[in-house]
Amino acid sequence: MWVSLALFLLGVLTALVAPRLLARADWVEREPVVALWAWQCTVATVLLSFALSMTLSASTAWQAVRGQVFAPAPRAVVDAYELTTTGPWSAVLAVVLAAGGLWSGAMLGREVGRARARRRQRRNELLVRAPLLPGEQGGGERLVVLEGERADVWWMAGPTPRLVITTAALQRLKGRQLDAVLAHEQGHARARHDWLLHCSTALATGFPGIPVFTAFREEMHRLVELAADDVASRRFGRLTVALALVELNEDRGVFGPGHPPEADLPQRVNRLLTAAPRLTAGHRLRLTAAASLVPVVPVLVAFAPVLRTLG
Repeated sequence: MWVSLALFLLGVLTALVAPRLLARADWVEREPVVALWAWQCTVATVLLSFALSMTLSASTAWQAVRGQVFAPAPRAVVDAYELTTTGPWSAVLAVVLAAGGLWSGAMLGREVGRARARRRQRRNELLVRAPLLPGEQGGGERLVVLEGERADVWWMAGPTPRLVITTAALQRLKGRQLDAVLAHEQGHARARHDWLLHCSTALATGFPGIPVFTAFREEMHRLVELAADDVASRRFGRLTVALALVELNEDRGVFGPGHPPEADLPQRVNRLLTAAPRLTAGHRLRLTAAASLVPVVPVLVAFAPVLRTLG
């Protein structure tokens, strides 16, 4: 029972401490890709800790589960986990964590379903605004130009991904600015940022009172944009990307007083214009390796009795 409690406390401790450490780190905006990986490892550690705690708690509470989990284990290993010393909280903890896992899966399924419904609706709207001409074959074009007074560009994911741009955006973007915007959207598509947004939104929606999941969603939305900005700036320069962002969003009141939905755009432009140099390759590698080792901790805790017994 002590192992399952230790794993549960480890998950809680990680959820409380890791977001604060990442918020104080001075390298997050300099290396958004590494920060994305660190956040994923943090949330994976929390979920893995709870999953292992649920498994061991269920093994302690119910003989049937214990027989399935520890079927191939030697008797000495089973005794090391002290599964027979069941407490009143084993079944409660297992049921609560199992319910949380099922609810997380349900929220992820709902978020994916909603995203597909939104994508289907936008495709239907696109077909209305840009209908196929007689004899024209649909589905092959990757770039669609729409008549519109609002400057806008977006990537439409799916079996036949497309980049949609309005005529107003074509008129406002000059020279390499259009290429920079296209590179930004392609950066989102290649890195599959949509799945990161789906997972973070599902966790934050399913558990609105858990700060780590709320922070995970907010940081995912912010960091994927920074990562895509960096992809475009490496090809076309930071000034070009910053000017393209200003041209696309100047008429929306983003850079004025107030807090519009795109309130992070001024910070993105300022970051591009006054960007600090990137970390060295060795520093990035060490941060990535350190983040990758965090999910290993709950596995070591779960197998500590095994290692102690066999060692």
